[in-house]
Amino acid sequence: MSIILKNPVTGPAAWTGQDIQNDTSWIEQLQASDIQALDEALATLKSKGRAFPNFEREDFPIGTALLKRLAALSDELENGRGFSLWRGLPVHRYSEDELKAVYYGIGLHLGLPVCQNPRGDLLGEVAAVGDPKDVRTRVYQTNLYLPYHSDPSDVVGLLCVRKAKQGGISSLVSVARIYNEILEKHPEYLGIYYRMFYFEHLCEPQPSLSPIFSYHLGKLSCRYLRQYLELGCDIKGVPLSKVEMEALDCFDRIMHLPEIRVDMLMEPGDLQFANNYAVLHSRTEFEDHDDVAQRRRMLRLWLKMPNARELAPEFPGRNGFPPPNTL
Repeated sequence: MSIILKNPVTGPAAWTGQDIQNDTSWIEQLQASDIQALDEALATLKSKGRAFPNFEREDFPIGTALLKRLAALSDELENGRGFSLWRGLPVHRYSEDELKAVYYGIGLHLGLPVCQNPRGDLLGEVAAVGDPKDVRTRVYQTNLYLPYHSDPSDVVGLLCVRKAKQGGISSLVSVARIYNEILEKHPEYLGIYYRMFYFEHLCEPQPSLSPIFSYHLGKLSCRYLRQYLELGCDIKGVPLSKVEMEALDCFDRIMHLPEIRVDMLMEPGDLQFANNYAVLHSRTEFEDHDDVAQRRRMLRLWLKMPNARELAPEFPGRNGFPPPNTL
């Protein structure tokens, strides 16, 4: 078991929504020069006869200036607040194939894109295309409320292609802030979050053990989606105890405090990036357009990062599904 952190987390990772509501430094605007660099990289890609997803970083050269901005983003995700919103990608100016190539190319210059399902898809379609009454439908494929959670990758990226008719607000909460609130108000539960729980991970054949919190080499990490935690324990026949349920209820109450979260209605061309160990993300339910061509659509990217923190042995990293040819 990793060391139980008994002091509050300090620094930029321990933000609250109230702290940054009047601070726009977490929002980056893509400049005309950045768009030009992406367009030139796209032209280079086409000249080589390459297209998404069959190309490498070297096939999509974006220039020194944008590389520096992406390096700063990578550092912010790991050592800063743990999230950032980039605005201004002209999504409607690109064809479907071009848009995927540009987004994937950005991802290649940040880290290594990993598979998001057994088919090996490297870009996930986040849209209401599934039946919400079917238990096999993943929540992100519906218009229902998506609870706070972390994804099985170092970083998750989300590109807004179209927004909903109404709703679909993205929400982020700091893991460090949740921890500090628990430490201050309910320290009696602290040790429970370091216990090993069975999590149902869709990228693994069977539920596997992991704590909710892990503190290793000076960094606090979290893995959470209560639905999958409870499902994993049910599958393995290890029911949660009364005190464990109380601890999870406490976690959920704090996680939903309106003053600690940051909400954002993503506009077309917005790119949101979040560190899955430092930030939990959620989305409100939404009402979609009747016209299928106008319905809410996001493209999701899961990245394995070169500067990712070292994780404790009992808190194994997960970076997507194994590629199909390795199964």
